Amino acid sequence: MKTDVPLSEPQTLIEAVRYFADLDVALRTMVELRWPAGVHCPTCGRTDVRFIATRRMWECKEKHPRKQFSAKVGTIFEDSPIDLGKWFAAIWMVANCKNGISSYEMHRALGVTQKTAWFMDHRIRLAMKTGSFLKLSGEIEADETFIGGLAKNMHESKKKHIGTGGAGKAAVLGIVQRTDERGKSQIKAAHIPNVRRSTLQPVIREAVEPGSHLYTDALRSYLGLSDAYTHETIDHAAAFVEGNVHTNSVENFWSLLKRTLKGTYVSVDPVHLDAYLDEQAFRFNERKHNDGTRFRKVASSVAGRRLTYAELTGKNGETKPN
Repeated sequence: MKTDVPLSEPQTLIEAVRYFADLDVALRTMVELRWPAGVHCPTCGRTDVRFIATRRMWECKEKHPRKQFSAKVGTIFEDSPIDLGKWFAAIWMVANCKNGISSYEMHRALGVTQKTAWFMDHRIRLAMKTGSFLKLSGEIEADETFIGGLAKNMHESKKKHIGTGGAGKAAVLGIVQRTDERGKSQIKAAHIPNVRRSTLQPVIREAVEPGSHLYTDALRSYLGLSDAYTHETIDHAAAFVEGNVHTNSVENFWSLLKRTLKGTYVSVDPVHLDAYLDEQAFRFNERKHNDGTRFRKVASSVAGRRLTYAELTGKNGETKPN
């Protein structure tokens, strides 16, 4: 693998396309992000591996199946014939386009089929999933919204995934921490089956640290949270802000989300909604960073997150392919 490659990292999309067009640069970047302490075998963990320059692969000295491996093995890129240069350009676009990028846009920009671009989009969304177990604390806003068209216009196969409420639309709960240790707000959002008390309250209790200051609207499903939180409500029929009591932060996220879904993706299958929520939540939570930082954060999270086409489309018997 070449070492005499440019050291300056790209700051814009055009710079990223040019930078990662050199496959040695792309491979070096992948190695730095995935194996900062040095390349090791994904099967047995040995570090004394041999690099095969002609194939851009490594070979483990231990005798076991798949002793030869590439940087893609065990990542969202596994079994993909698309080179890392195009993958990194795709990650750059998904991580940094404020309103997302559709599979049709990606297919035209990268020169791949629309079906391939759609699969790439979803694999990148998987890498954007935070999976953090840290609870939110401090000043918290919680709010629910509904996504999608009317149930009467949906195919029967889609109706079973949307839950109830909102005239058949898919229910989503958002929980925002107004400021964290870095002085910025962050959100957790999830597709939920309904907005009943028995559904909303366990999700909030799981995500929010007891003792936090919780702000919600006047939906009766939130009643009963005062045992764990300082809970204040705002009745939107009367006002939207009363001093520090409001849900404007999470409402701002809903505005961004719905503009993305309606304007860019147009039609989102409810079974994939959580993946689109992960994508929008990532960009919202990382909005204070620059494009290069957002790219590196996604690219460094690709390992251990493999997604097959059968899983994505539900052809392996799974009911929820996200």
